[in-house]
Amino acid sequence: MNRILYLILLALIIVSCSKSDDNDNNNQYIPNVTFDTGNLVNTNLPQYSQLKYANNHVVLNNNYGINGVVIYFAGGTNYSAFELSDPNHPLSECSTLSVEDVIATCNCDDGNNYDILSGNIQPGTTGQYALKRYYVEVLGDIIRVYNN
Repeated sequence: MNRILYLILLALIIVSCSKSDDNDNNNQYIPNVTFDTGNLVNTNLPQYSQLKYANNHVVLNNNYGINGVVIYFAGGTNYSAFELSDPNHPLSECSTLSVEDVIATCNCDDGNNYDILSGNIQPGTTGQYALKRYYVEVLGDIIRVYNN
């Protein structure tokens, strides 16, 4: 009897598990787009070589993500990648973020600011959403950024 109860409980646990939604924050403004940089970001290439050194970033154009992607290297094996669309605005020309140092700033009148290391909202920013994070995988000199 205990074995049957154990099997039923195990089956319920397995059925109730679903795909991780860690990267899905149900933001009404940022649609979930699928992309993969593959082996494009190679730190041996001049345009990406700054990602070999801590506290540097590279911006990928809008072929990736919605309005582009920023990749930030914090040092060691710590890379982060975020969408360059303000998560607290409907998509528009002004909702594209500009990056200076470690801060991404919205070009709309409110000037929302976000930290590109963590994606967190900076003081004075209106809205509840942090930046949309993308997956990063480091394979030697290749930094793969993707969302699926």
